[in-house]
Amino acid sequence: MSHVRAVSLMVLVTLLWSTAGVVSRHFEVAQGFEVTFWRSAFTALALSAALTGLHGVALWRGLWRSPRVVWLSGACWAVMFTAFMLALTMTRVANVLVTMAIGPLVTALFARLFLHHRLPARTWLAIAVAGAGIAWMFGHEVQAADARSLLGMAVALAVPLAAAINFTVLQHISHGEVAGESQDMLPAVLIGALISALFTLPLAWPPQASAHDLMLLAGLGVFQLALPCLLVVGLTRILPAPEIALLGLLEVVFGVLWAWIGAGEAPGPTALAGGALVLGALVGNELVAMRGRWTL
Repeated sequence: MSHVRAVSLMVLVTLLWSTAGVVSRHFEVAQGFEVTFWRSAFTALALSAALTGLHGVALWRGLWRSPRVVWLSGACWAVMFTAFMLALTMTRVANVLVTMAIGPLVTALFARLFLHHRLPARTWLAIAVAGAGIAWMFGHEVQAADARSLLGMAVALAVPLAAAINFTVLQHISHGEVAGESQDMLPAVLIGALISALFTLPLAWPPQASAHDLMLLAGLGVFQLALPCLLVVGLTRILPAPEIALLGLLEVVFGVLWAWIGAGEAPGPTALAGGALVLGALVGNELVAMRGRWTL
């Protein structure tokens, strides 16, 4: 797959990821841990069907004997799945997405420290510019937040930290740097969904979700989580972890726009200006990268 096509797929991934916020604003009854449970449960069902189709029953014979790195990645997915939806029930969509946007900086630092990757100056510059936009938005949101909203933002911080660890692990494994061969990391997404569903089930009991809520949560499980997460695992074989995390910032832009259009959560001038900085940094980074490849 070419780099341009990989970037295009990553943009699609962020577009799918970004729908969670606006959909969550249309639940009738479901809230809190029940939202997380049902989304993770439907994700697990979708992944079970997809991965069984790919690997057959051998998937289940080998799942529990998976290497430690698969379980580490699965634990990271579980934290991401759980913390994200829980945070959405506690604060505004923009607050969650802006908090998560520290991911590229943390991922770049982890890749440098643990994988000894040297990042081009353009990527560091893009991270710095995007970080400035995020800091601007974050500072404004914190000033206007109440105690519950601040707690929701604290919960959301677990997502970029787990994602940075996960993308670093996936990058390490996808290039065959463990035991001299590449490890299939797709089952890790299934493990993450199962852990998240099992962990939140007792906290979600008794269930209250209506049929309308379940339909929306099923859609999130399949199209907002299972499909894009499988895609991003494959993309780690092509795109560097910091670039994946940097492109992932588009979820902030898309998510805020979806919440504005579909749920009436209008962003203020500060959020719009900060989002413009983030988008400009992403576009500039990719244009410079493409120009370099065309020159060569």
